Amino acid sequence: MFLLFFLIWIIFNGQITWEIAAFGIVVSAFMYVFICRFMGYKPRMDLLLAKKFFLILQYVYVLIKEIIKANYAVIKMIMSSRYEMEPTVVRFKTNLKTTPARILLANSITLTPGTITISLEGDEYIVHCLDRELAKGMNNSLFVTLLERLERMD
Repeated sequence: MFLLFFLIWIIFNGQITWEIAAFGIVVSAFMYVFICRFMGYKPRMDLLLAKKFFLILQYVYVLIKEIIKANYAVIKMIMSSRYEMEPTVVRFKTNLKTTPARILLANSITLTPGTITISLEGDEYIVHCLDRELAKGMNNSLFVTLLERLERMD
């Protein structure tokens, strides 16, 4: 977290000199101590985040890839005069245990063009899909697999 604070300091300054870097180290250290003392942050959370870093990057990569693929599929559906869309509502359950993972899955589905998460209650999702093809394999997608792996790392 300290490195993140320092990186944000450097980005907001727009340049790097030894004075800016030294002052940034001091400010970042104070911010880190503040969140540890008053916001319940623990240094071991940094280690956990470091362990999960590559899996999080993989999730972001898969999300961007799926958004691009879905954009292409939706444009193809819309531009095709011969294709008849079949909107559908899908219900499915997941084995995700934590609320943040469930919410992240719901948001990832909504970010993907052609699908919108209508409801999330417990582990049950209700999703509207622009076409039946977009609904296939939603309950055992790569999103769910990666989120389950993230949950197991705790």
